[in-house]
Amino acid sequence: MSRSSKPYALVTGAAGFLGVHVTRQLIAEGRFSLVALDDLSGGFREHLPETVEFVHASINDVALLQDLFRKYKFKYIYHLAAYAAEGLSHFIRRFNYANNLIGSVNLINEAVKVSAECFVFTSSIAVYGSQQPPMTEQTFPKPEDPYGIAKFAVEMDLRAAHEMFGLDYVIFRPHNVYGEYQNLSDPYRNVIGIFVKQIRHNQPMTIFGDGEQQRAFTYVDDVAPAIARSPFVDGARNEIFNIGADKPHTVKEVAAAVAEAMGKPNHPIQHLPARNEVRHAYSDHSKARGVFLLEDETTLANGLARMAAWASRVNIRPLEPFSQIEVEKSMPPSWLKYLAHAQ
Repeated sequence: MSRSSKPYALVTGAAGFLGVHVTRQLIAEGRFSLVALDDLSGGFREHLPETVEFVHASINDVALLQDLFRKYKFKYIYHLAAYAAEGLSHFIRRFNYANNLIGSVNLINEAVKVSAECFVFTSSIAVYGSQQPPMTEQTFPKPEDPYGIAKFAVEMDLRAAHEMFGLDYVIFRPHNVYGEYQNLSDPYRNVIGIFVKQIRHNQPMTIFGDGEQQRAFTYVDDVAPAIARSPFVDGARNEIFNIGADKPHTVKEVAAAVAEAMGKPNHPIQHLPARNEVRHAYSDHSKARGVFLLEDETTLANGLARMAAWASRVNIRPLEPFSQIEVEKSMPPSWLKYLAHAQ
């Protein structure tokens, strides 16, 4: 089959961490002619194969999106673009909603116009807020931060677009995904990446509060393939799926496991004042396992070993602090220092 005879698919956030893995999976499967879009605010073009058709742009550039959809008539949209900083979203509310909600709506509009067949969206466990874990898809969302609110709003908008226009969707709620190609320079999100960088720079691993917060940490290869093939899996369309690891760990346990994987088992830990965050958050994945026939998850030790092997040989880019903070009140002091650096 020639490339031009394949249906076109758009991947947004394609140069970001999860986007890179989904894009590579789609390339390997060969179903589509792919267009990869990213504004490179947190991703890196060099993580994608040079052969992929790449567009350096924002999902808030409506005119550019209109041109792309008119040109390619995308049948499938994989929407992974987001500024996924749950805790920071309290302090960047306007930026959060502009990028994570309005940008998503821009894509939904264009998907409707070209009668796209399926819109795959990565939401987040953040939609649940602080409810009794493990949360199932039947647990009604009660997001507690602007990031989770934006994700839930997009979920509802996709449901409305399906009912009004017939746009099929698949929604995933992943959580705490880690692995190769993660941005190791981001000081605000992805705690495993932060720990890796701190060990590489011989700095103590910083933990907010007592470190007894519980999360289930998900190796990226356990979720990216399911996301990539989801439009073609029986029973997946117009459904919502929790996806990720089942076994929760405390942040202190994860810090020790990262240090072990990096060959620094006695690396020091520094406890910072507790911040406002959900104490315990992990999900039930029975629904996804049944529909996608998922295999056993990668253990934390094995996933971290793979990530450490990659992280030990890559260059960590210079710190680029987020420069669009809107509210400084109640911001953790350890984040304020990055703000001062940016100024």
